[in-house]
Amino acid sequence: MDATTLPILDLARYTHGADREHFLADLRHAARDIGFFYLINHGVDDALQRAVQQESRRFFALTDEQKQQVAMIHSPHFRGYNRVASEITRGQPDWREQFDIGAERPALLLSDNDPGWRRLQGPNLWPQALPTLKPALLAWQKAMTDMAITLLRAFAEALQLPADAFDALYGDKPNEHIKLIRYPGQHSTQSAQGVGAHKDSGFLSFLLQDEQKGLQVEVEPGHWIDAAPLAGSFVVNIGELLELATNGYLRATVHRVVSPPAEQQRLSIAFFLGAQLDAVVPLYTLPPKLAQGARGPESDPHNPLLRDVGWNYLKGRLRSHPDVAERYYRDVLRERTEQLIV
Repeated sequence: MDATTLPILDLARYTHGADREHFLADLRHAARDIGFFYLINHGVDDALQRAVQQESRRFFALTDEQKQQVAMIHSPHFRGYNRVASEITRGQPDWREQFDIGAERPALLLSDNDPGWRRLQGPNLWPQALPTLKPALLAWQKAMTDMAITLLRAFAEALQLPADAFDALYGDKPNEHIKLIRYPGQHSTQSAQGVGAHKDSGFLSFLLQDEQKGLQVEVEPGHWIDAAPLAGSFVVNIGELLELATNGYLRATVHRVVSPPAEQQRLSIAFFLGAQLDAVVPLYTLPPKLAQGARGPESDPHNPLLRDVGWNYLKGRLRSHPDVAERYYRDVLRERTEQLIV
């Protein structure tokens, strides 16, 4: 592959039906050959997008004391604020500060025998100093979920499956996740790891970028290209759920973020659509012509893919946020250690 830029897909070609079949072919090739693409004419309101970006700037402008009131260490559901270098990717700290929210749902009533992942459902933490943040983010979350499900159904059709093939996996409780992210500038002598090389764990990921570049995609081993900002677009990539579901016909792609230069910053907002936590990812039967191209899911022995969605998501959270894991999931960590010893 000699890719130098990401393909651009126009969702209106699918939603308006005039060029539907060609769009599905382009979607299938973009997702399989690169795993990343720009999505334009996605239907999410421009004014809402600008409002969310403005709220993000306001949040990061709060004092450290105000942000610490909603620090993730206060949430067994892995919601809230993290300072720079608090999240770990591949064993190294990410040079970014961020604010995470999920689906706004009540915490589940738990018994001693419940699996640890059931603790992941629960309310978000919201800063009292910025009351406009909650309605803006929840409105954006709803708009993004609706759009993402439309695109996910297009993926099903592109794979020659029924359009509702994936519906049962997200049901009425999809695992929605938003990250507000600020990457401060770094000098050349400092770490350039805005976020380390990784794959995403859900169905689909969407990134709303500002004007500062930094996202890079590994289109071949050791060959990275920039996903430069494109006005009016989302950068979209598939996650490991689709890799598992298609037996590796689609493959989640490794990506990273390089820190901006000193005296600059980069603001981005990510939305992740995942399956509901109690789902188990099946292996979908693709038509023979597509099935022949399935390469099997690529599983890192240090980070194996699990078909049980809740456990797959929880292991990622435990690895990325060891302080929260130690505070709320000590029993789960102990069980994992005992299993490794056995």
